[in-house]
Amino acid sequence: MNVSVIVTTYNRPHDLKRVLDGLLNQTRLPHEIIVADDGSCEETATLISQVAASSTQCPVFHVWHEDKGFRAAEIRNRAILKSSGDYIISLDGDCIPGKHFVEDHLLLAKPGTFFQGKRVLVEQERARSFTFHHTQRTMGLVVDALKGNISNAHHLVRMPFFPALTTTRMSGIRSCNMGFYREDLFSVNGFNQDFTGWGREDSELAARLYNYGLKRREHPFMAICFHLWHPENDRTNFTTNDAILNETVLSGEYCCANGLKRTPCKGKDNDGL
Repeated sequence: MNVSVIVTTYNRPHDLKRVLDGLLNQTRLPHEIIVADDGSCEETATLISQVAASSTQCPVFHVWHEDKGFRAAEIRNRAILKSSGDYIISLDGDCIPGKHFVEDHLLLAKPGTFFQGKRVLVEQERARSFTFHHTQRTMGLVVDALKGNISNAHHLVRMPFFPALTTTRMSGIRSCNMGFYREDLFSVNGFNQDFTGWGREDSELAARLYNYGLKRREHPFMAICFHLWHPENDRTNFTTNDAILNETVLSGEYCCANGLKRTPCKGKDNDGL
């Protein structure tokens, strides 16, 4: 399968550079990288242009919209529409992928499911200098874990022989590391752009994928990313967003009206909502 990696960012070019370095040093390069930019300043655009110019084996694209507050759902949808991959990986611009990241996503992709990846948390002091190259130094990561500089260290050991788990639970949904078949994303109309401000847009997408009939796949020892510390996001809209999520869960609907397209979904058992 061709795979598109969509990297969401906002005014963190230093972190984004390290994430892109990781994606361009994979055991299995993606078909394309699309940076979904939620309104960053010119410094981010300059960085992406430089990376794109130097990347000879994997095209790097930049999708941007004006800064009108946190609109991750909308910019991700714009990037999805720009993408051409059969399989789409969602990664945040502060999450450095390990070298097997793309390879593992594809190994774990299975029709009838979407994939939820895990993350190792890189604490504040260590995050300033942490790069893709540090993800490859096993002893260094062990030392960091012992010093408390990283947490969730149990994910560090890659074990492809360990069986993947399947669930429909709502806890643990994080769009910083998720994988989807393109056709499934279009069937549920992508992310719900009614979400503004931080929180729940990824959980609501998962709820609609469940309603559509998919299950969630996960693996504790494959497709790992390293999440760099950052200050907590503004949660002003969290209560409103939580209400939208709860409505989706209770309704059983799988299509959102304000998504990839402003048209009714056509899917498995009906002709649209």
